[in-house]
Amino acid sequence: MDNKQQQLYLGIDGGGSKCKAVILNKDMQILGEGIAGAANPFHSLEKAQSSIVAAAELALENANLDKHLVPELIAGIGLAGVNLPKYFKLMNAWQHPFKSMHLATDLHIACLGAHNGEDGAIMITGTGSCGYVSVNGDSLIIGGHGFPHGDICSGAWLGFQAVEKVLLAYDGIIQPTLLSEKVFKQLNCSDSNTLVETIAGHGATYYGRLAISVFDAADAGDEVAKNIITEGCDYFVAVFNKLKAKGSVKLSLIGGLKPRLIEWLPTEIVDNITVAENPPEVGAVLFAMNEENKK
Repeated sequence: MDNKQQQLYLGIDGGGSKCKAVILNKDMQILGEGIAGAANPFHSLEKAQSSIVAAAELALENANLDKHLVPELIAGIGLAGVNLPKYFKLMNAWQHPFKSMHLATDLHIACLGAHNGEDGAIMITGTGSCGYVSVNGDSLIIGGHGFPHGDICSGAWLGFQAVEKVLLAYDGIIQPTLLSEKVFKQLNCSDSNTLVETIAGHGATYYGRLAISVFDAADAGDEVAKNIITEGCDYFVAVFNKLKAKGSVKLSLIGGLKPRLIEWLPTEIVDNITVAENPPEVGAVLFAMNEENKK
């Protein structure tokens, strides 16, 4: 059947740095993908909406379909920021261009995608961090409060902790270690003044890039770096236990830190980790299909 004659679905995973879109048919075949700019309505409602449309059009183009098919799409949209009721209400009131729109948090669609629509739990371990579990329609979010007041065990948190320790070492409060050398080298700084000038005004994404120096130093035996990661892992374990208390569920670890962090987690957690079956944007389509079936 011609794609223009069958129902097409749009899946959106929108966050603070990018918006990923996927076009699927009713048989869950991926036809096209697209990436546009930031799509967190907490930062900018207008930007989030324009990024969603742009990503949808790029995904249609990638599928060799006309962008004028946008009004025919059933859209499942998962966004960072809509866990806050104010921004969920604002986004849900959007006069969107789609055939229909079903809105959820980025955590919910990530969990649906990871476990192919079944119950389960996820831990986000990227620039930010968060835990989420959904069991029998009941869900729970742990963390996700944002940097710098939250997001423990995230890339941003690890990088921020590293800078703090490097400055303490430079002032002679603690002993300088390999971590100091790696951070100074990565940021191309020679002393505390240039370090402070370099990091001034930067946010989570910037600090997240420093996480690699923390892991590299820890792998080389640096005790300061190891202590930072251990503190983060202690938080991870506490979150995992809270998620598991909701029921015996599968856990997927999602985010750029996964390959490095998993080496530091205790065996009882690693043994519970399963590979995510689908990306969040596919989870958004699963969500939309389920909501459409309720009509």
